[in-house]
Amino acid sequence: MELYNKVIFLTGGSEGIGRECGRAYIKEGARLVIVANDALSLAHAKHEFGQDHLFICCDVGKAHEVEMAFEQTLSKFGRIDCIHNNAGIAHPAKTLDETTDQEWENLMNVNLKGIYHTVKYGIDALKETAGSILNTSSMVGEIGQELHAAYVATKGGINGLTKAMALDYAKYHIRVNAVSPSGVYTPMLHKWKEEQPNPQLIGEYLDAMHPLGYCPNADVVADACVFLLSDRARFITGCIMPVSGGAELGYRSVLATSLENDV
Repeated sequence: MELYNKVIFLTGGSEGIGRECGRAYIKEGARLVIVANDALSLAHAKHEFGQDHLFICCDVGKAHEVEMAFEQTLSKFGRIDCIHNNAGIAHPAKTLDETTDQEWENLMNVNLKGIYHTVKYGIDALKETAGSILNTSSMVGEIGQELHAAYVATKGGINGLTKAMALDYAKYHIRVNAVSPSGVYTPMLHKWKEEQPNPQLIGEYLDAMHPLGYCPNADVVADACVFLLSDRARFITGCIMPVSGGAELGYRSVLATSLENDV
């Protein structure tokens, strides 16, 4: 029970990596506040996780909605021990010059401004508990990615922001870290793979891009998140922890490059 009785404010917690983190946090004894902007997935999460937790429909890009979410959280639980900024979007798949103003704004508002809002309205509560902040980044923030320039910019921004926040809030004994996944299977990735002309080849490519030999499920990210929010990581701050199976290491393998060219 690594997170026993900790109140965790989890954005983007109704789907994908966030939902897997929610499962892991509950297993470790936490009380959750699941914040998401999709009412249907939020209802599904509520059905799975149960009435002991709080579920709030909220757009993290809108300051007043985030402020109200923290008011509801403190009203129900009276404290906040952790903020996990997991909410994020990846679209559009475009070069920078092809990206519209609105697409750029949408990415910045969710992926970066969302963190600004949760910290702005949650930091006082974290000071009371000497809590911690966890941001979900991506390996592409370090190594780049074709046709996702704006998205990559947000993830690189999250990495720098994590380190700056770690310095700013260390005097309050608040730790700030990030997880940096590469490819992980979520329902969205499974769906995308099956929609491709050759799903088997795509699956082989996703496996081959990781030196450990397979593309994992999102529970590997959740395990790392549990550790970083637990007291076992009590002397770790400003860390961008890769959860990548070594995908960022060395040259691409001949097999992976060949598969990519075939796709």
